[in-house]
Amino acid sequence: MESSPLNTEFSQLLAPILGFLHCATPDEWLAEARKPEHLAALLVDHANCEMKAAMSAHRLVRRYCLPKDKRKLLPNLDFYKSLDALPEKGEVLGKQALTEDNRRVFDELAKNELLVKMVRLIQEELHHFEQVLEIMAARDIAYATLSASRYAGGLLRHVRTHEPAAIVDRLIIGAYIEARSCERFARLAPWLDDELARFYLSLLRSEARHYQDYLGLARDYAGRSIDDRVAFFGAREAELITSPDDQLRFHSGVPTGSH
Repeated sequence: MESSPLNTEFSQLLAPILGFLHCATPDEWLAEARKPEHLAALLVDHANCEMKAAMSAHRLVRRYCLPKDKRKLLPNLDFYKSLDALPEKGEVLGKQALTEDNRRVFDELAKNELLVKMVRLIQEELHHFEQVLEIMAARDIAYATLSASRYAGGLLRHVRTHEPAAIVDRLIIGAYIEARSCERFARLAPWLDDELARFYLSLLRSEARHYQDYLGLARDYAGRSIDDRVAFFGAREAELITSPDDQLRFHSGVPTGSH
């Protein structure tokens, strides 16, 4: 039996996510993922997922918030570590010690909702990445090379090639990735030790907000109903989650041999 159920706050937070996803995490995945011998690999994959989430959002900022000839001004993820908190009106402010190149980036960035939400998301994902590394270091788990799961690629292969359809699809995919992460953190947490359980539950709020941000941006960019595309990607996501998978990763499907 699992330990005590999530409290009311987490249950309310998860309710829209469970309604958004087309399937729950299969029990077969959970049965494998909770085994102590898989913890190191899952933590490494979790760290990779946090970094990939930050990189994906960074690519959206480069492509859709900067003119093509200015994209080189936003060089890498380190840029976001030098940003202060975002003020309410959506402008991005930097610390006084910003370099001249970084100041030029601020001058060039369009002040739009995509920028504001993606910068906040990137900062949070980078923080989560560092938190996972700290947990791994405390447990003497090396940050080793680990192959990626089929999950993200299996969704991205369906992205349309014309705009704004392409960004709408990418944003919908982002919503599904964040929603699935949130659902799996909640499913896995009761089976983990106290430190990891608290950490995974602490991620639920940000992952749930990221899912909402991505979905809201997709609707804004589309300018019309996206229900058909949301349903399409929901079905593809569920196929990846419920079909046999020869890898065990944070977003993998049913482990091969668990039937």
